[in-house]
Amino acid sequence: MKTTIKNVRLAFPNLFEPKINEQGKAQFGAAFIFGTDHEARAVLEKAVDEVGTAKWGAKWPALKKQMAAGDNLLIHNGDAKANLEGYEGNLYINSYNVVRPTVVDRDTSPLVAADGKPYSGCYVNAILDVWAQDNQYGKKVNAQLQGVQFFKDGDAFAGGGQAADASDFDAITEGADASEFV
Repeated sequence: MKTTIKNVRLAFPNLFEPKINEQGKAQFGAAFIFGTDHEARAVLEKAVDEVGTAKWGAKWPALKKQMAAGDNLLIHNGDAKANLEGYEGNLYINSYNVVRPTVVDRDTSPLVAADGKPYSGCYVNAILDVWAQDNQYGKKVNAQLQGVQFFKDGDAFAGGGQAADASDFDAITEGADASEFV
């Protein structure tokens, strides 16, 4: 079920180049963090209930309780990752895809990694496909990442890195000459 969440904080973005997961598959992904009273919570809870009901029908209410107890629903408590910046006191979801998600700016123009956004700590809108899993790996409700739109700047999370600006360097006007190194 195609679902859009808006103005959520981006963490661990892997949007331009795939990373290898535990099963050895290359995938793109990101985490999205939001407050307990954020509208994304209601949007995601509604999507979870709709896909759960569509998949399991009358069994859904009981299965939902079991899945919640096993932390197998889409929304997770950020306090479980309180050691990570931005998670404590919030909720989060993780979302992945083997296909590169669409990544756009506020005006919907395409973004590439060299643009420097979106980055870990900024705010984004995300398009997800919420789906019910029932296979050898268990019963869960997951989200497949389809797209990310840069929404606004935020304080970058530690470890996000930032490139130096050319103005940070001093011009070299004397000294080392290429011929000195031959």
